[in-house]
Amino acid sequence: MKALSYKTQSVRKEDVERNWYIVDAEGLVLGRMASRIAMVLQGKNKPTYTPHVDTGDNVIVINAEKIKLTGNKLDQRVYHTFSGYPGGQKAFTPRQLLAKKPAAMVEKSIKGMLPKTKLGRAMGKKLFVYAGTEHKHAAQQPQTLEL
Repeated sequence: MKALSYKTQSVRKEDVERNWYIVDAEGLVLGRMASRIAMVLQGKNKPTYTPHVDTGDNVIVINAEKIKLTGNKLDQRVYHTFSGYPGGQKAFTPRQLLAKKPAAMVEKSIKGMLPKTKLGRAMGKKLFVYAGTEHKHAAQQPQTLEL
C-alpha cells in the first residue's frame, strides 16, 4: 500500500490576508469575550494558522463601557500597578477603572491572553477598543464578529 504524502503548508507573512471584525461588547461577559477575541487576533480561528507568523485579523471593540463582569468582580477584583519607585504602587478595582478609562479594562484583559513576545505585541496592535459606539475604522468595512 502506498503511503500518503501530505505537505503541511506554512504561511509566510507576505501571504497573510487580514480581515476586519467589529465586536459590540454591550452585555457580554468580559473573560469569555476576551478569550474569543484573543483567538481571532492570533489567527487560531483560521485553517492557515502558523505559530511563528502573525496570521490574525484586526478587531474593533465598541461599547467597552457596557461590559459585564459576573459575580462580585466589580468590587472584589483588584488590579495593581507599580512604577518601581518607593510608594509607587497603586491598586484599583474594575469599578474605578470603568469610571476613569472604560476601554482600558477590555484592552488589558485581551492583551493579557496574547503571547508575551514580539509576535504577541504585534498581535496586540491589531486591537482597537472604544468606549462608545463611534469608531474611526468605517473605511475598512468591518464584518460583525458573533461571539
